[in-house]
Amino acid sequence: MTPGPSTTETSTHEEPTAVVFRIGEVAKLTGLTTRTLRYWEEIGLVSPSSHGSSGDRHYTAPEMNRVTRIRDLQKLLGFSLAEVRVVLDTEEVDVLDRVRSELHSGDPSPGRQRELIEEAVAANDQLLARLDDTLARIEAFRAERRASAGRLRDRLEALENPGKSPENPENPRTREPENPEKESRP
Repeated sequence: MTPGPSTTETSTHEEPTAVVFRIGEVAKLTGLTTRTLRYWEEIGLVSPSSHGSSGDRHYTAPEMNRVTRIRDLQKLLGFSLAEVRVVLDTEEVDVLDRVRSELHSGDPSPGRQRELIEEAVAANDQLLARLDDTLARIEAFRAERRASAGRLRDRLEALENPGKSPENPENPRTREPENPEKESRP
């Protein structure tokens, strides 16, 4: 059985300062494999906050959030790792992570909380605008593919049923050969 997350303590306080997860715990909590996490580390998508004396990888809550975000971008949106990198490298995601971290650590004053939340709203709105733009491009590409599929199906039907659409220039039985000698050869 895998023990729960460990905590680190400062020398001047008795209360824990950070919850630390080992790679196996992260894998179990996120539904990923340790191999996937190591690969993501190798290509620079995630970085453990530290390594233990025996080489164990340690992840804190912000790294866990990043792992979860990567997993969601891949599974829910079908992004490739290159696309995931682009999303994660945007300034808005960094702002949201920083704001979340600051809100959860310590006890910011109500004024500071307001500033942080306003900053998060602005960053989130920018990220939504980027996602809307990406979705519009995806939808345009999808419409192109749908139109192409329709044209291909029409051509296939014309080949399978040559007498149905004599006006179709792609129908080999109704088209005048450009060079009769070439057309007659197998």
